[in-house]
Amino acid sequence: MLKRAWKPVLGTTVLVGAPTYVYYRYYMKPTPETFTIPVKTTGPDGKRQLVTQTIPLLTKDEVDARIREHATSHSVMRHGGIVWKSATAQLASNSPIEDAQASLLIERDASDTAPPGDYLFFAVMDGHSGPHTSRVLSDVLIPTVAMELASRIKDPSAASSEAGLLAKLKALLWRSSSAPYDSNPANVARAIEAAFTRLDAQIVNTPLDILYQSVKPEDLKKKLIPDLSQHPLAASSMQTAMSGSCALLAMLDTSNRNMYVAVTGDSRAVAGVYEETEDGRGVWRVEALTEDQTGRNPNELKRIQSEHPADEAQNVVRNGRILGGLEPSRAFGDARYKWPREVQEVLNKAFMEPKGEAMRPPPPTLKTPPYVIATPVVTHRPLSFLPLPDTGVPKPKSALRFLVLATDGLWDELSNEEVVALVGGYLSGLRGTIPKAELPQLVRTSVGSAGVEGKNKDHRRQQQGAWAFEDDNVGTHLIRNALGGGDVAHLRQLVSIPAPLSRRFRDDITVTVVWWEDGREAQAERVSIPQGQEQAKAKL
Repeated sequence: MLKRAWKPVLGTTVLVGAPTYVYYRYYMKPTPETFTIPVKTTGPDGKRQLVTQTIPLLTKDEVDARIREHATSHSVMRHGGIVWKSATAQLASNSPIEDAQASLLIERDASDTAPPGDYLFFAVMDGHSGPHTSRVLSDVLIPTVAMELASRIKDPSAASSEAGLLAKLKALLWRSSSAPYDSNPANVARAIEAAFTRLDAQIVNTPLDILYQSVKPEDLKKKLIPDLSQHPLAASSMQTAMSGSCALLAMLDTSNRNMYVAVTGDSRAVAGVYEETEDGRGVWRVEALTEDQTGRNPNELKRIQSEHPADEAQNVVRNGRILGGLEPSRAFGDARYKWPREVQEVLNKAFMEPKGEAMRPPPPTLKTPPYVIATPVVTHRPLSFLPLPDTGVPKPKSALRFLVLATDGLWDELSNEEVVALVGGYLSGLRGTIPKAELPQLVRTSVGSAGVEGKNKDHRRQQQGAWAFEDDNVGTHLIRNALGGGDVAHLRQLVSIPAPLSRRFRDDITVTVVWWEDGREAQAERVSIPQGQEQAKAKL
């Protein structure tokens, strides 16, 4: 009797349950989260107007995946047991991203009689008006600097013409010399300056070289301009010259124990110097290694005004921008601020008009170019912690422990002190969400060299909320905290805004952090662990 009664009940459950499941599966889906932002558009009457646009809101997991997508890290043990570590992360706002980055380690030749060491290069590039210039720099800037320095150390013709670029650099840079050129910081600074300047000249002059090789001088006098739009290098040369890029390069010479930072533009380098204190807690000294090169920097304003006639003094920089347009006062490319107006007209006719296109016109107040230069400002700091002291020898009470190189997208949101505190906290192992008011007690900082602020700080977020310590990559860690940190709602919104709308709220961000550790301590720890315990630790 019970079995017969069970069958109708089961049938009823199936009939009722199936439609209910279908209803909830297809008609009761969670509503996607959205938010709105103000957007300027052109109305039917041709006037600009402010409207509201709805944006899909990414989940926390989607945000995490996006800011971690391009994160990389490297670690290498070098001479004397030092371990050099670096981490890089990028987050695009433009599409495609206009930032770029590069790095290179050139090993010392084993036969060199000089002290053991390497050249470590790191660079970030902040492009504008397209990604073309920054991408070229990511490929050629470091090799150009290395080859310039090599040529000044020894005649490059001594290297084998058959060798690859890296082999040539190693052979040239590490040839022995009774008076090494690169042991003098002033020599190295001049080599870096020359490399930057010559590379920019090649970028800006390539379209002119193509024109010169393709037309007779008498034709130019008659204003007979050839059609060069189909030249194999037409598009690439014009794009690289017309777009622009800032560049920030760090070169660590561990043999001569010197660090050089070269900046062209408004990217910024900051170092964290750890200093022991009597209470044992220590403090991180903030050392700005660069000045923002913009029209808001009084030093840059004075330089630019001195390079042009007095009657242009009020126009060379307007609203903090070069001729009222470009923010960085030094950059690669940006030929419309470097070519004379007549040259721009000729190049436009040769390369653009045959395709039905046109160059962006020169700034209206352009009279005596160039107004923008690529010559960098080079800063030197000794790597006084090298070589690492032997066991039992007291360690220095003050030592540079890390270096942060970042494009201005990071510095638009974070101060030097905040960045050093965030990296210092990361290196000390902080985890979780920490109120902003509490971090100064956990990670103490002091200001050494403050640098010159060349950015508009009006839009920076208030000092309320919290920092987030949850990322394994320190570059990603900085990007997360630049865009909200522990304020997850704000972070989700900023990362969710798609290009090109996102550019009104945040810039491309590229950050590289370089730091060092004593690898001998880790080796000693491994030696002291009994074999069985070491295997168990490895499995964990």
